Amino acid sequence: MTTTDRPPAAQPLIDLHRLLTAIRRRRRLWVSTAVLGLLAGAAFAFLTPQKPTAVTQLIVLHAADQPNDSKSLIQTDVAVLETSRIAGAALTALNSTASPEQFLTTYSGEGVTNNIMQVTVTAPTYRDALARAQALADAFIADHRQRLQAAADAEAQALLDQRDDLQRELNQVDVQIVEASGRNSRVGPAELQSLYAQRADLASRVSDFTGRANEARIGEPQLGAGTQIVDGPRAVGSSVLASAVTTGGIGGGFGLFAGLALAAVLGVVRDRPVLRRDISTELGASVIGELPQPRRLRYARSDAQRARVAATVARAVTAEGGPVSVLELGCPRVAATLALEVAKYLAKDTKVVLVDDLPHRDLTAVAGKAPAVPVVDGSERLDDGLRIGVGSVSPGTAWTDLRRLGAETVLVVRAGKASTLWLHTVARQLADLGIPVIGIVLVAPDPRDRTDGTLWDGLHTALRGRATFAEARRVNGSANVDDHPTTWFAPLPAAAAGERTATLQPVHAELPTKEFTPVTPAENTEAHVNGKRPLDREG
Repeated sequence: MTTTDRPPAAQPLIDLHRLLTAIRRRRRLWVSTAVLGLLAGAAFAFLTPQKPTAVTQLIVLHAADQPNDSKSLIQTDVAVLETSRIAGAALTALNSTASPEQFLTTYSGEGVTNNIMQVTVTAPTYRDALARAQALADAFIADHRQRLQAAADAEAQALLDQRDDLQRELNQVDVQIVEASGRNSRVGPAELQSLYAQRADLASRVSDFTGRANEARIGEPQLGAGTQIVDGPRAVGSSVLASAVTTGGIGGGFGLFAGLALAAVLGVVRDRPVLRRDISTELGASVIGELPQPRRLRYARSDAQRARVAATVARAVTAEGGPVSVLELGCPRVAATLALEVAKYLAKDTKVVLVDDLPHRDLTAVAGKAPAVPVVDGSERLDDGLRIGVGSVSPGTAWTDLRRLGAETVLVVRAGKASTLWLHTVARQLADLGIPVIGIVLVAPDPRDRTDGTLWDGLHTALRGRATFAEARRVNGSANVDDHPTTWFAPLPAAAAGERTATLQPVHAELPTKEFTPVTPAENTEAHVNGKRPLDREG
């Protein structure tokens, strides 16, 4: 398999798959906020019970009522109800000394239909609430009738003013007729007949305006009489339990929304990879096994799954490959238990010794069981047997001390525990130390993760990179992974015309560039492995 250089794929600004996974994994956060909101809403209902309330309904008729009215007239009546004039009239009827502004805060109106208005009043007691509702209804009805009568009087007065103007004009015509009827008048019969006709028209108009004014002064009594109380004041029973359910539901919904928003923000800001694909990419190694959180499965099922993963890791570890380390990142207990299972599996064929180097923890105490293989301290020197070291790559790790735990390593990583920056740090430090990663055991993976956790574009990662390190040890006869065969090459000469390649001549002079020969692949991996490992940096 040969690698090719290709530009990295463009990363989306927000990966919805990763975001949804982060929100789902933080369900404790948003479930907790929802429960807190629910409890807070219910507690608010119990601590602040509803005051005694009374309601009444009025039917209000208007001269301009239309079937297609969109409650504009009734909304105007509601606005009139919530004025200091109505509040003051109601307080006067109640013989109360409270201010209208304060009384306005204790009641409200609502337009139920085009002509039905509901008045809601609160008071210290139900008796006061009923009295206030009745007083408000009477005050509004009286004010509405007064406004109707004022409008009728204004219309009647306008008609009377027009009648008076016509009456003055009629008086002038009468004077002209009297003068034209005299003996010395020079007005002809035709002109006199015209004056008589004009007088008759003006008299008729004066009479008409007089009748219209009288009718207008009467107004529309059916509107005033029709505006009345249709549902008398009645007390509204308040249920604390119903109020608690309502406010609790509102609080729970708000808490759930806040928790989901916070989980989404944390998923974007904290940048802690959860998906197999992301963790494999950041660490540069393939995922070879998955383990759930122990408390999420039954004990027997957890043991069976851990035994299968331990067998997978044990098959990847070979006695000829030298010591192997199991390094944890966010899951020391799982790593210790897995190391014990791997050692127990390998102890059937070879001698195995566990090296305990977990910081601030004891291997047997963390694993919770007596080991079936010997466990030694990291300071002791071992001469024979397969060594399996158990350590940590969590923040605060002594990187220079990891080499003695094993020439190869298995990373036991808890999903979502470390940030992308720290995963990069772990991968870089292991690469600088020359410790190849056999694979990653992912702990507490997302159950809905369907991404691929295997890398296919790097020979230096996962199991495919072990061949180069193994061949280096075989050629040099040393277990040191840095002892690769090195050959110095001169810069490539220009190819002659018609030549496709140029011969490289080994030199030992001081050159500005160092190039290293590829490690000869093993026979059984010759068709799949062809890589080289730089062992020195540019001068």
